[in-house]
Amino acid sequence: MLSCSRLFWSIIICSFIAGCDSRPQFRSTDITGAPYGHALELSDHTGKPRRLEDFRGKAVVLFFGFTHCPDICPTTLADIAQAVKTLGADAERVQVLMVSVDPERDTPESLAKYVTAFDPRFIALRGDLAATKTVAAEFKIYFEKAKSGDSYTVNHSAQSYVIDPQGRLRLLVRHDRLAQDLAADLKAILAEG
Repeated sequence: MLSCSRLFWSIIICSFIAGCDSRPQFRSTDITGAPYGHALELSDHTGKPRRLEDFRGKAVVLFFGFTHCPDICPTTLADIAQAVKTLGADAERVQVLMVSVDPERDTPESLAKYVTAFDPRFIALRGDLAATKTVAAEFKIYFEKAKSGDSYTVNHSAQSYVIDPQGRLRLLVRHDRLAQDLAADLKAILAEG
């Protein structure tokens, strides 16, 4: 049986050890170590081939969307732009990427106008349908064309991902939590070094 003094010190030591956990406490869902989200190969809106490795040294916010999206995509990009803006000088250490899930309509020119309207540093990525499906599958993104009047829309997953400067997939951010959570989570990711 532990004496009161030993019990007291045991509690103090355990509390100290628990308080030494140096892992950041994210607001978004921590998916560090997820067995997906490791590779991406598409062209940017200038036609330059891009891979995730091109952005090492920066935190990457990755979103899948399309230029004809009526609501979620523009709101998401506006929320991401606002979160990045709050970082001040550290905004230069973040790269936002939007992968088009509508390669049929999203030309490099339309993508360039669209993403840079939210922030000139944002980059849009696109590929043919097969390349888009490959990247979407790698990041567990669902997308599907759906008839809408005389045209179509694209139903798709709306989460964003944060990849740390070492290239590791770290966070899944729900679209309805970007405004509240993304800035703090980016600060925590960037503070890791």
